[in-house]
Amino acid sequence: MNILVQKYGGSSVGSVDRIKNVARRIIKSKEQGYKIVVVVSAMSGETNRLIALAHDITSEPAKREMDMLVSTGEQVSIALLAIALQDMGHPAISMTAAQVGIHTDANFMNARIQHIDDKRMKSELSKGRIIIVAGFQGIDFDANITTLGRGGSDTSAVALAAALKAKYCEIYTDVDGIYTADPNKVPGARLLREISYEEMLELASLGSKVLHSRAVEIAMNFNVVLHVRSSLNNREGTLVVKEKKDMEQIRINGVTSKTDEARVTVYDLDHKPGVAASVFGELARQQINVDMIVQPSSTESTQTNRISFTVKKGELKAVEKVIEELRRKGVVKGKHTVDGKIAIVSIVGVGMKSHTGVAAELFSILARNKINIEMISTSEIKISCVIAEDRVLDAVRAIHAGFGLHKTSTPPAAPAAKKAARPSPKKKA
Repeated sequence: MNILVQKYGGSSVGSVDRIKNVARRIIKSKEQGYKIVVVVSAMSGETNRLIALAHDITSEPAKREMDMLVSTGEQVSIALLAIALQDMGHPAISMTAAQVGIHTDANFMNARIQHIDDKRMKSELSKGRIIIVAGFQGIDFDANITTLGRGGSDTSAVALAAALKAKYCEIYTDVDGIYTADPNKVPGARLLREISYEEMLELASLGSKVLHSRAVEIAMNFNVVLHVRSSLNNREGTLVVKEKKDMEQIRINGVTSKTDEARVTVYDLDHKPGVAASVFGELARQQINVDMIVQPSSTESTQTNRISFTVKKGELKAVEKVIEELRRKGVVKGKHTVDGKIAIVSIVGVGMKSHTGVAAELFSILARNKINIEMISTSEIKISCVIAEDRVLDAVRAIHAGFGLHKTSTPPAAPAAKKAARPSPKKKA
């Protein structure tokens, strides 16, 4: 089958008029000869409304019940979209993740997809129906409804595209594609024609909100070609594809920032093997994700050390409990501090692998703008710096201009002109 998977976010289906608009777009794709599978998010604001209702009852609602609650938002969207398509004369069927066969683990509110059963979907597609799937959700081995975490509809769409061996996975949002920076913060931000999976994965994990990082990871693992575009117009967007040789000609492709993390510093740790393993091992057991880590170098005469790391601000209470438990065990002997007034600004580009001096240029740009660097983290294709939160906008704009990211390039190419060789993905995602 010539299958196309499309995903529409909450703003794309935020009203009856927009739902009808999406239906017309789906019909147009069907008329081009595709078998269509559509993944839909809840209507904009609905998930937050449901979460607020639960918290009006209790400050700590059970995770299983929260998944049961918030999953209803997508069911409203898929039913309304199916009704709109049927009214326009096109057979369509709405399906929950359980009906589709999206099986996950039992980690409520942040479940991982384990496998997808494609039999019913292929049966419905063979009958000429458009399938509308509830994004963001799955079902565990006990038939409990699970959700994939915020942004999980992207993950649902890409996983379905991998399982069905779809030609493309189109991610429709309220922006035109992937930009060199957030266009709401940087007026000169430029729409990218293409970006590699590796670059997009870094950008997604470093604060870019256009694509969910787990979705990009699945796309990269199964070689699913992503096309990120706007549901509000017919312009071509950005293709997310396997890295090509000519991509290394550009040193960096984007600059991003995030302000949702805090820095925790633990003092007076014993300067001996195993201490860091105790600290981060316990954080991992509590499912707390640590981003950046810095441990100052020490001399042999130093008996104690300190470690700084960054975590999401929403996990600070859990981090405090871990530190208190480690203090009770004698691993942590001194004080610890928390700084929530930080930001992380990052540059990303596969061209860093073949260009020297990128880090020096980044640090010079920040220095010229009197922005102090407090922590640094690097990989083969990214450099991240912790800076003061109140300087983040200045930093992003200065870096964007300093690296010339505002310079124009050729307009995005239509995916129909692309021929991507794709191995057959397995059903596991």
